Amino acid sequence: TMTVHNEEHIVDVHVRSGVYSSDTIFDYTHGYIATRLFSRNACFIMKIKKEYIPELHEIGHLAFERETMRDVYSPNNVWAQFQPGTSRLGNFKDWILYGKHIENLCTGLPLYQ
Repeated sequence: TMTVHNEEHIVDVHVRSGVYSSDTIFDYTHGYIATRLFSRNACFIMKIKKEYIPELHEIGHLAFERETMRDVYSPNNVWAQFQPGTSRLGNFKDWILYGKHIENLCTGLPLYQ
């Protein structure tokens, strides 16, 4: 499921698929995406790169397009490949940089950038 919060410039994406379940936050205000993978009990954070990630006003339209036209190819699919190295727990400076929504998602989990 996807929820777009236009007033907060946030998109929440929840994937419920057993061992592959995850929660992802696109925080357009702070410019970061955080994904919490439940099977790994970890958070992966990356900077939003405008050339790869749709704008906030486009993302709802793309989700609607994908839902209603599943058999039609769209070049606007968003995929990210994480290559985790070392992790660390977030601290005060991280939460200022990433924002409260990502803090709420990732507090207490190892962070991979």
